[in-house]
Amino acid sequence: MQKAVLGRTGLEVTKLGFGAMEIRGPRIWGGRSVTDSEADRILNTVLDAGINFIDTAYDYGLSEEYIGRFISKRRDEYILATKCGCTVVNCGDHDETPHVWTRDNLLHNIETSLRRMNTDYIDLLQLHNPTVEQTEEGNLVEVLREIQASGKVRWIGISSTLPHIASYIQSGVYDSFQIPYSALERDHENIISDAANAGAGTIIRGGVGRGEPGAGLGNEDRWAVWEKAQLDELLEEGESRTGFILRYTLSHPNLSTTIVGTKNPEHLAENIRIAEKGALSGEIYEEAKRRLQAAGQGPKS
Repeated sequence: MQKAVLGRTGLEVTKLGFGAMEIRGPRIWGGRSVTDSEADRILNTVLDAGINFIDTAYDYGLSEEYIGRFISKRRDEYILATKCGCTVVNCGDHDETPHVWTRDNLLHNIETSLRRMNTDYIDLLQLHNPTVEQTEEGNLVEVLREIQASGKVRWIGISSTLPHIASYIQSGVYDSFQIPYSALERDHENIISDAANAGAGTIIRGGVGRGEPGAGLGNEDRWAVWEKAQLDELLEEGESRTGFILRYTLSHPNLSTTIVGTKNPEHLAENIRIAEKGALSGEIYEEAKRRLQAAGQGPKS
C-alpha cells in the first residue's frame, strides 16, 4: 500500500484511506442500512488490508460508535480523523445535522467523539466546513488550540471549499485540508497544490465521483463529463471507469490520501487493487486533463 506524509504532521498515511461515512446508517442523509456485522467486517477488513487512515465525523450517524466498538482494540494500527462543529437533531424518521459554531459545541463534540470511539486521543480534528466568518465569530481556531493543548487532539485541520479555503490556506493555521476532487470535479485541482505548498496535508474526498451511476452512487449530471471528454478511449484493457477515476485522483502530485468509503468488502478489495496500480502514466494523465478541460471541466483557481 503506497504511503505519503500528511504535510507538517509527519504522519505517514496510506494514499488510499477509508471514509467511514458509508457506515453512518439510514437516519443521516438517506444513508444505506448497515448491520453491526457489516460494520465490524468492513472496518477490520480495512485494517487487515493495511489501510491506516480512517476519516469520520461527529454527524456521521453510527460511524464513530462502530469504530469504537469494532476496532478500538486495534487503535495503534490506524490514524484517526474526525470532524467537529456538528449537531444531530432527531426529526422523527430521520436526523438533521445543523452546525453550531461555538466553543461549547466543539468541546461537546470532542468529548462525545472520544467516548464513542473508545480512545483518549484523535490524531486529526477538523472543522466541518464553516465559512471564514463563522470561524472568526466563534473564535474556532482558539478552541481547536485549546483542545489540542489538552492532549486530546494531535493535529488540527479543516474540511473546506472555495472561496473560503483560499483564506484558510493563507492563514497558515491548519495542518491539513480536506478537499473535494476528482476528474469529474476539478474545481480545487490547483488549491490542492496551494495547500501542500503551504506545508499542509491534503485529504481528498469524492475521489471516485461516488462511483459510476447504477453501479455506485454517482450523480448522472456529473458523470456526463466522462462522455463529453471521451475518456473511454483512455482506459486500459479491462479497466473500469471508476478505476480510472481513482487512479486520476491518485495521480495528483500533491495528494496525501484520498478517502473512499464502502460497506462492501468486495468493493474495498477492488479499490485496493486499483490503488496498488498507482498513478496513471504521465502521458495518459495529461491527455485526460486536456480532454476534460476541453469538455469544460477544469480548475477554478
